[in-house]
Amino acid sequence: MNILITGGTGMIGHRLTELLLAKGHKVSYLSRKKEKLPNVEVFQWDIQKGYIEEGALEATDYVVHLAGAGIADKRWTDERKKEIIDSRIQPIELINKYLQEKNIQLKGFISASAIGIYGGDTGDVKLDESSVLGNDFLAECTKLWEIHAKKVTNAARIVSVRIGIVLSEKGGALPKLVQPIRLGFGAALGSGKQFMSWIHVDDLCGIFVKAIEDEKMQGPYNAVAPNPVTNQEITNVAAEVLKKPLWLPNVPSFALKLVFGEMGIVVTGGNFVLNKRLSQETNFQYKFTTIKDALSDLL
Repeated sequence: MNILITGGTGMIGHRLTELLLAKGHKVSYLSRKKEKLPNVEVFQWDIQKGYIEEGALEATDYVVHLAGAGIADKRWTDERKKEIIDSRIQPIELINKYLQEKNIQLKGFISASAIGIYGGDTGDVKLDESSVLGNDFLAECTKLWEIHAKKVTNAARIVSVRIGIVLSEKGGALPKLVQPIRLGFGAALGSGKQFMSWIHVDDLCGIFVKAIEDEKMQGPYNAVAPNPVTNQEITNVAAEVLKKPLWLPNVPSFALKLVFGEMGIVVTGGNFVLNKRLSQETNFQYKFTTIKDALSDLL
């Protein structure tokens, strides 16, 4: 099948591309820059100008929407919050408009989403796809993300992949978590009791492939491993795998909030999220179900 990816050059998009090509699918990207990449055709788009290069969507079976500004890259000023939301929603609006104007029908629109839809800090409450959604910034941003994905009327199926904390050696949370441990200054964050609903990048990309290939999948799915762990547990296991000692006290929550402001919820808050729909409605097989296996593979 022909798969068009937005945000294809990012950490998740890069690994997903490898998996799709290995399965014989054709992959192309929508990108701000026109460039030549091996095995991938790159089409240009300009979201602000409402431009998509002709040919990008005409022969496409599935669109995978991964584009979006990093949640934890900068402090959450009002301007940054708007940028985070717009970077997720405006690409969908442009694609939807193009599909309607050209009368193009997709087999499916597979959009990234996030477990932040339940709220930045939900404690140890067990959450699944039927749980009440949150009302903080993370939740409101993610709800808008999914609402706009549902508006892609020229797609036979719409799937929202609610992504947990992605573990990869090439980016995301893991390098930031393990760098102090490698240097001998590792410590849990805040109370250390906050749950981290994590997923290995290979399993996450496997879920995206499954969402493309399994025509029964529709709606939201929590893309998390079966066994969430606390921040203290993941810190301990990382130190064990790296054979480094942990001797410092936890980094106080007030210090993290002082440094990060409102964005501090990303590290001090936590969620216990279950992959209910994946486990009950599909035959998806995880490669990494425990944090020890995942970190041993990545580190």
